[in-house]
Amino acid sequence: MKQQYILFDLDGTLTDPKVGITGSVAYALESFGIHVENHDDLCCFIGPPLLDSFMEYYGMDEETANKAIAKYRERFSVTGLFENEVYDGIPELLQQLKDVGKTLVIATSKPAVFSQRILDHFDLAKYFSFLSGSELDGTRNDKAEVIAYALEQCCISDLSDVVMIGDRKHDIIGAKKNGLPCIGVLYGYGDRAEHEAAGADCIAETVDELKKLLIG
Repeated sequence: MKQQYILFDLDGTLTDPKVGITGSVAYALESFGIHVENHDDLCCFIGPPLLDSFMEYYGMDEETANKAIAKYRERFSVTGLFENEVYDGIPELLQQLKDVGKTLVIATSKPAVFSQRILDHFDLAKYFSFLSGSELDGTRNDKAEVIAYALEQCCISDLSDVVMIGDRKHDIIGAKKNGLPCIGVLYGYGDRAEHEAAGADCIAETVDELKKLLIG
């Protein structure tokens, strides 16, 4: 993996957003009279677009799911986005990649406005040349669209010189739809079977393994 352009997912790849996301999902569900005692049961919401998750896991139609997203953002935009931790070794990895001249880009289904605040808060923004995320109105909700937008805005035409890194099948599938290789990471929220089924080119169990794949 010696590509020049490295696209990183955010949640579950650079930071662990479990507390903030699950707490905000629980807050949203509570407004519909749905009480979730164990927030670990909501980890399935980490990674995929929220609209899809509310519809899939709680049987909501699109209109109701959008109302749930609005309630989710009431909490997440104030508190939840900072209930987050950078994975050990990530800042060092990003610095090493910059030191060897790599171009780093964020490609996340999370709204760009929230993603930028998270990157700024954890002092990660300085490593990245561009942030591609979704919009609050649902534009670029699909991971393939997020990746395509990053490629377009960064004027990247040689797809062989790009690699996508993420922790869920959506990252792998989105990369494949754009003709990119993808590394799946296991320290986030997807397991090996999920990555293999989606067609990940490589799988890294740890940040150190990811470093070896990217730098050697």
